[in-house]
Amino acid sequence: MPSPAKIAIIVAGGSGSRMGSTTPKQFLELNGKPVLHYTIRAFMEAYEDMHIVLVVPPAHRGSIGAVLAAFGRPPSVTIAEGGETRFHSVKNGLQFVKQDAVVFVHDGVRPLVSPALIRTCYEQALLKGSAIPAIPLKDSIREVDTVGNNAADRTRFRIIQTPQTFLSGLLIPAFDQPYDPLFTDEATVVERSGHAVHLVEGEEQNIKITRPQDLVIASAFLNDSLR
Repeated sequence: MPSPAKIAIIVAGGSGSRMGSTTPKQFLELNGKPVLHYTIRAFMEAYEDMHIVLVVPPAHRGSIGAVLAAFGRPPSVTIAEGGETRFHSVKNGLQFVKQDAVVFVHDGVRPLVSPALIRTCYEQALLKGSAIPAIPLKDSIREVDTVGNNAADRTRFRIIQTPQTFLSGLLIPAFDQPYDPLFTDEATVVERSGHAVHLVEGEEQNIKITRPQDLVIASAFLNDSLR
């Protein structure tokens, strides 16, 4: 029986508002290349037969050419149009999944994801239907309500990362549901459709670039990996 296709839906629809920049953060320079370059490269290095669906707003389609031009071997890429919310953007990307596949949904501004984590997610999705990277909390946390606040047991919680990875037979039907503002990621959508989601160990360096200091941290991680 042939292996399912490998398709990465990379959501690159963010703006530069929190970065204090007019350039969307996925196109900002990180050690001489756009942030999005490193994100795509990780998936290409994980599997040679990976197909990438880039979800970008129409206004930013013209920037994709420069990102892809930095590759010696052009990756297999399809461009999908970004939607009003993450839910709608991912749903647009899923329109290009035409066969049985393991589908990775990844933030375009998580450029430090490792090929090893991508491979782990693939293998676990084949076994369990889904694989959601997660890391423990390090800081103390408190639960806040209208009355006050209370200490919470941080060992009961996890920080969720991407790529959130699923068999297409689970993910695509889940996105037939009506949109709900509580759908903050793909795991919540699949869970709402009646399926349990399975966590795998994430990576501390798999950070999301949202503020200027994140670029400094990402640069340090990249420099350290070259030593």
